[in-house]
Amino acid sequence: MKKVKFSVLMSVYIKEKPEYLDKALESVFNQTVKPDEVILVEDGPLTKELEKVIRKYKKEHEELKPIKYKENRGLGSALHDGLLECSNDLVFRMDTDDICLPTRFEKQLKVFKENDVDIVGSNITEFDETMENKTSERIVPENDEDIKKMAKKRNPMNHMTVAFKKDSVISAGNYQKMMYFEDYYLWARMIDNNCKFYNIQETLVNVRGGTDMIKRRGGRKYIKPIKDFEKALLRLEVINRKEYLVNIISRIGVSLIPNSIRLLVYKKALRK
Repeated sequence: MKKVKFSVLMSVYIKEKPEYLDKALESVFNQTVKPDEVILVEDGPLTKELEKVIRKYKKEHEELKPIKYKENRGLGSALHDGLLECSNDLVFRMDTDDICLPTRFEKQLKVFKENDVDIVGSNITEFDETMENKTSERIVPENDEDIKKMAKKRNPMNHMTVAFKKDSVISAGNYQKMMYFEDYYLWARMIDNNCKFYNIQETLVNVRGGTDMIKRRGGRKYIKPIKDFEKALLRLEVINRKEYLVNIISRIGVSLIPNSIRLLVYKKALRK
């Protein structure tokens, strides 16, 4: 059977930790089915330590293709241009601080082979600092109908787990700037474009989460981005006016409550 070619799309910037990038790249190349290329967008100048990690993997794996940008432009722009550099129609997303399970690519490729879908994700397991300290799971709906239903209230895909057809993403407008919601905004436009979604009901990526991540998701800085994003969902008719108002109140409310209470909300209501 002929192997299906696919790309992996990643983006790294100066504030990321080199030891995390090292583990992430190791997990990408330590797969039962190997990627044909890994597009790594260097979003602005990097530290010498990050550059050292990239040189190491570039020497060991000719599939790694770094793309350098002189200035940091943000995740939406980095992924937009990085996707255009991908040579293959199937593209896997991966963050530079998470860890793929060894069979991730194999299992997602199998779904594409056996089903008419545009994008495939999975559940995630979150951990704090070390893999031994697992904190929670984020379980997302399996089928297209339930995924689109969830999209009205919460992000129905775990971004670091998705693989998609490049043409389907380009047709929906590619990644665009939408602070804190670049991926969710793309799913909304893909829903508007009648794309088909699927989530494998198991963890395929272990994700660095924990208390620090949840604390970063609070503060007044979130108010305007939340309003901008919910207005976009309303324009796309993913949500109606009532759902818009409920989402605005709940999202802003969660962002403004004290960190200790936000931790409880995430653990009790948004995670398993």
